[in-house]
Amino acid sequence: MSTPRPHVAGAGRGAAPGPHAGTAHEPVPLWNIANILTMLRIALVPVFLMLLFVGDGHETGWRIAATAVFAIAAITDRVDGQLARRRGLVTDFGKLADPIADKALIGAALVGLSVLGDLSWWVTGIIAARELGITALRFAVLRHAVIPASRGGKAKTLVQTLAIGVYLLPLPDAVMPFAVALMALAVLLTVGTGIDYVVQAARLRAGVRTEAQHHRDEQHHRNDRGGADA
Repeated sequence: MSTPRPHVAGAGRGAAPGPHAGTAHEPVPLWNIANILTMLRIALVPVFLMLLFVGDGHETGWRIAATAVFAIAAITDRVDGQLARRRGLVTDFGKLADPIADKALIGAALVGLSVLGDLSWWVTGIIAARELGITALRFAVLRHAVIPASRGGKAKTLVQTLAIGVYLLPLPDAVMPFAVALMALAVLLTVGTGIDYVVQAARLRAGVRTEAQHHRDEQHHRNDRGGADA
C-alpha cells in the first residue's frame, strides 16, 4: 500500500511535468530558470521595502516605484510556475521555495502597509498567522511528502496581490471601498485555503500511519509463518 499524497488539480509547481521533463537519466537541475526566478522574487523583497519607506512612505513617486517592484516580483510567480511545468523543471525545492517566496513578498507588503497606517493590523495578523502556520505545516510533513501550492492557494495569492497593489498605489479615496472589498475577499480565501491545507496534511499523516500499521501487520504475519514452519 503506497503512501497517499494529496492530489491537487492544476497545482503550481506540483503540476505534471511537461514534455521536456528530466528522466531518471536526465535529472532536473536544481538551479534552473524557474528556481532562479523564485530566488529573484525573494531578493526583490528588501528592495521593495526600501522604496516603500522612503520619506514618510506616502510620497507619490516612491510609492509608484515600490508598486512597480512589487508587481515585477509578483509576475515572476506566474512566470516561474509556467516555465517549471512547460519545460519539465518541477523540483521538490521549487514546490517548497515557490510558496515561501510568495509569503515573503505578501507578508512584507502587508506589514509595510500596516506600519504606514494604510492597512489594519488585524488583516495583516490573520493573513500572517495563516501563512506562517501553513509554512510550518509544510515543513512538518516534508519527510513524508511535499504539499504543492493548490489551485485555491494560487487564487488566494492572486487576490492578495491585486488587493495589495491597489493599497500601494496613490489612488483617490473614491477607490478605497473597492480596495477594502478586494482585501476582504483575500482574507476569506486565505482562511479557506488554510483549512484545506490542514485537511490535506491530516490525510497525509493518517495515510502514513495506516501504511506503517500495514507493514507491522505484514511483519508479524511473516514472523508467525516462520515460527509455524520451524
